[in-house]
This record gives sequence, C-alpha cells and structure tokens, in this order.
Amino acid sequence: MKIKTLAVAACAGTMALGAGVPALAQGAAPPAVNYGPPIAGVCAISVDEVIATSTVGKYVNTRLQQIGQQAQAELTGEKTSIEGEARTLEGQRASLDQNTFAQRVTALQGRQNALERKAALRDRELQATQQQAVGRVVNEMRPLIVTASQNQKCSVVFERGGVVLINPAMDLTASVISALNGKITQFAFERTRLDQGQAPAAPPVAQTPPQRK
Repeated sequence: MKIKTLAVAACAGTMALGAGVPALAQGAAPPAVNYGPPIAGVCAISVDEVIATSTVGKYVNTRLQQIGQQAQAELTGEKTSIEGEARTLEGQRASLDQNTFAQRVTALQGRQNALERKAALRDRELQATQQQAVGRVVNEMRPLIVTASQNQKCSVVFERGGVVLINPAMDLTASVISALNGKITQFAFERTRLDQGQAPAAPPVAQTPPQRK
C-alpha cells in the first residue's frame, strides 16, 4: 500500500493549499521554460513531494507496505483454512445427516462472516496507521516550512500542485526536504489497533541526527 495524499488535509490551518492540476502525459519531455523574475514575497511548496522524497517519507511508505503485508498474510491464512474446511465438508455431505451438515455449514458461515468483519477492521486500522504516520511527518515538516518561508521572506506560500508553472527560485520544496532529512529519518510505529480501545501514544523518534547549531 502506498501513501495517499493526506498531507493537504493535515496541513489545513497552516497554509492555504490549492487544488491539483492534471499531470502531464507520461513520457512527454517537459518544454524549456524561460521564467520571469521571481516575485518578491510569493513562494510555493509541494508538500506531497516533500513526503514522497524525504528519507523519513520513504521510510514511512516502506513500513506501511510491511504492515499491510502482515495484515494480508493473517487474513489469507484464515481464508485458506475456511476454504479447506468447506471443501472437506462438501466431500462429507453424502455421509452426514441433514441436521449435522446444516449445523456445520452454519458454523462455517459464521467463521466466514467473522473473517469479513476482521478484513474490514484491518482496512480501517491500516488507514488509521497511515494517517497517523503521515501526520507525524507533516508535524515535523510544519516548523521547517515556516523557517524556509521566513528565510526567503515569503508573504504567501502556495501549494505547488495548484500552480501550473513557478520560477524555481520561489520554490521551497528542496530546502524543506533537506531540512527534514537533517531533522528525522525514521520513527517506530506499528499497526493501529482499533479493537483495543484508544490508539497508543506516538512512539519515540529513532535515528534522528543531532541538530546543527
């Protein structure tokens, strides 16, 4: 599973983010652009690019895939067991009385229904895990965006996805990616358990380089 575009919602209240524009056709070489001079006080950033390109963002994506695979393996094992029992029961149908066969069918259907409920729960848990993990990255990013915008004396910062073209000199994305890589590279997290009450508190940061002064 891959990280979805949750950054826009997570950044709400921090800056105004515009709607995205359709991507250019894959394989088409981008035309050469002669940009006009940078506009003082106007900047842009791609929050999605920061998440996707930063070291911590790549780690989160890989970890989410691992957690998703673990959940899928759990469900696949139970599904295989149910299917095997169903085949066995069908093979015994002629030798069982109607009442016994009906009872075993009912029991098997109960297991199938329980598995479907568990699959739906795991899906919600994976979505919650993704939201929390990406939210952590966005929270780490927020002060870096503020610092970058102050360094460049930005009066307004646009989401780059809502801008067709912008002079690279007005783009904060690269500087924020660099700053985020220097701040945090990964943090431990597990699948959120929605069947065990409130989600656990955020885990401590791992492998965080020392701050430069």
